[in-house]
Amino acid sequence: MNQLIAVAIGGAFGAVIRFLVSTGLYHWLGRGFPYGTLVVNVVGSFLIGLLTEALILQRIAITLEYRAAILIGFIGAFTTFSTFSLETLYLIEQGSLTKAALNIAVSVLGCLLAVWIGLLCGRSLFFYSEGIFQWSGGVIPYALMIVNAIVAFLIGIIATILLQKVALSMEYRAAIMLIMVGAYLTLSGLYLILFLIELGFTFETHTNLMLGIFIGNGLSCLLVIWLGLLVGKQI
Repeated sequence: MNQLIAVAIGGAFGAVIRFLVSTGLYHWLGRGFPYGTLVVNVVGSFLIGLLTEALILQRIAITLEYRAAILIGFIGAFTTFSTFSLETLYLIEQGSLTKAALNIAVSVLGCLLAVWIGLLCGRSLFFYSEGIFQWSGGVIPYALMIVNAIVAFLIGIIATILLQKVALSMEYRAAIMLIMVGAYLTLSGLYLILFLIELGFTFETHTNLMLGIFIGNGLSCLLVIWLGLLVGKQI
């Protein structure tokens, strides 16, 4: 039951973000080609490749609900094969066979390439000492922190699309930004804490280490989100 609730929550967030991102892209680039569906599918494919290595292959047993919410719920709702199929069929019915063929080729090959790149990134990060710097006083899970930073950068770009391309009031924009960033900082930091607990660290004996990693992750993600906002404004 807990996993069902986790999938439902993740799916709700994924569906909303997909709607906002695709709508923003269509406002920006027009509807002559299914840009919105293509982008969310390629981005989602990259994320599932990257996060599969970070969340599943590392086998942190106490975070089953966490993984279900992200991989099945959020990414499952963020991407959409059915919309890709419908939009391709519409292009064929309209006689735009070149666009339909281009959409099929770019979507399929682009998504496969994005998954492959995501997996390579994840495996490279965890190749050295399984993604952990160790010393006598503790550890730094640098690989997971880099994964968090990569996702934070994408959030910055997505937030720019929401703020600039979608017709929302200033209050909604501010609320979406605060909720998105706040939720991500909390959940990404929580996963690091759970990872440390899985390794045998406890709050009683390693409070400073856990707080330091949580705060360091939050500050680094905020910086990368800001960089993503700057890059998004140049797109």
